[in-house]
Amino acid sequence: MGSSINSGRFGPGRRKVLNMMLSSAAGVWLLSILYPVYKYLIPPKTAEALPAAINAGAVNDLPPNSGRIVKFGSQPVILLRTPEPEAEARAFSAICTHLGCIVQYRKDMEMIWCACHNGHYDLQGRNIKGPPPRPLDRYGVRITSGNIFVTRKA
Repeated sequence: MGSSINSGRFGPGRRKVLNMMLSSAAGVWLLSILYPVYKYLIPPKTAEALPAAINAGAVNDLPPNSGRIVKFGSQPVILLRTPEPEAEARAFSAICTHLGCIVQYRKDMEMIWCACHNGHYDLQGRNIKGPPPRPLDRYGVRITSGNIFVTRKA
């Protein structure tokens, strides 16, 4: 009688532990097969290579005291022409250094402006008013055969 009491008392507990261990081992085995398949089907994201230069259009399409956003790879760049008499072409990162909003050229104020928190940059890309903590990153600009080319950061 003593042995039937012990087997009834301890049997199901041991069985639960054994089932739990076997289930865990089966789960780990299944995961070890599925994880490599998942990594194969969904490869990691890689950074896009930036071009050395882009053609941003004709000089005549960008009159003095104006600006527009162009894409440099996947990055937005603000291309502007300063007011006359020099009407020089310049390019800066269009991402505000405060919170990453897209900046725009304000013709009426003759400066680069971020609408998110009223940040102001001068025509050299320097932060002059508002919360932006640092200047905009500058890109190179060259004019060849009447076209404006934006090059990697200067």
